[in-house]
Amino acid sequence: MENKFGILSRINEIYQSGGNIIQFLKSVNGQSKNSLEDILISYDFQAGSYIDFVKKNPEYMENYSKLIALEFEKLNTKFDSIMEVGVGEATTLANVLGKLKSPVATALGFDISWSRIHFGNQYLKEKKISNANLFTGDLFKIPLADNSVDIVYTSHSLEPNGGKEKEALEELYRVTNKYMVLLEPAYELGNDDAKKRMDSHGYVKNLVGLSKELGYKVIENRLFELCANKLNPTQVIIIEKQKNKISQNFEFFCPITKTPLEKGEGYYFTPKGLLAYPIIKDIPCLLPQNAIVATHLNDF
Repeated sequence: MENKFGILSRINEIYQSGGNIIQFLKSVNGQSKNSLEDILISYDFQAGSYIDFVKKNPEYMENYSKLIALEFEKLNTKFDSIMEVGVGEATTLANVLGKLKSPVATALGFDISWSRIHFGNQYLKEKKISNANLFTGDLFKIPLADNSVDIVYTSHSLEPNGGKEKEALEELYRVTNKYMVLLEPAYELGNDDAKKRMDSHGYVKNLVGLSKELGYKVIENRLFELCANKLNPTQVIIIEKQKNKISQNFEFFCPITKTPLEKGEGYYFTPKGLLAYPIIKDIPCLLPQNAIVATHLNDF
């Protein structure tokens, strides 16, 4: 099988000519579904495009973020922390934070793409938001402890992971302390044209059914009031986490060993797991594949 990281210049040519990167990447090794590697490469090349969209469509983002903030407020619960999964360039997170009636103590966001987080940090500075922490991470191995974030939400970030819906739901539920708010493709509520398009792109399906199979308490499921593409309608699914605990102080955990990470000079390290993770331009790189075996890091 061809190493896709070795053909980035070729992929760049396809991207610059307006080609579909994901479709090309799937064809390289004859895949039928999107791999994490495909998603990473595709999103990394697109870094910056979401900020461009928001700046060209400010009214859309104003309304979209206002509606999301309203979903949080309607939960009628105190929340000290929120996290956007697949935060991208932080366009949604930044604007949602600006719409909340009461500021949260901890705002988190992670994405598989380092470049998108890099753009996201710049966008947060432009919006004068200083209480948000962005990092790279894998939604199937989130570098946080159980029950660590009061509200965990998505904005079409589970979307390209068709076939891995159950694993994604389980991992998001693990780190959730109070509520999961999912804004994802409304496959079951879409028309035939929308379903055909979602199938061709490998989008997620049956999130509500799988959530119920997993024993989760689904308290809301409906079409969201706003979407950017009629062929990709959005549904909002709200899941209440039962037996939640008091919010914990935010700290990173190793995504492989599930042990606490301590910050060093340019890295995070788990003394129990003996793995280190780099920090590049103030961005913690916490994907499992970023791990460095460093058994003697503290010897000198």
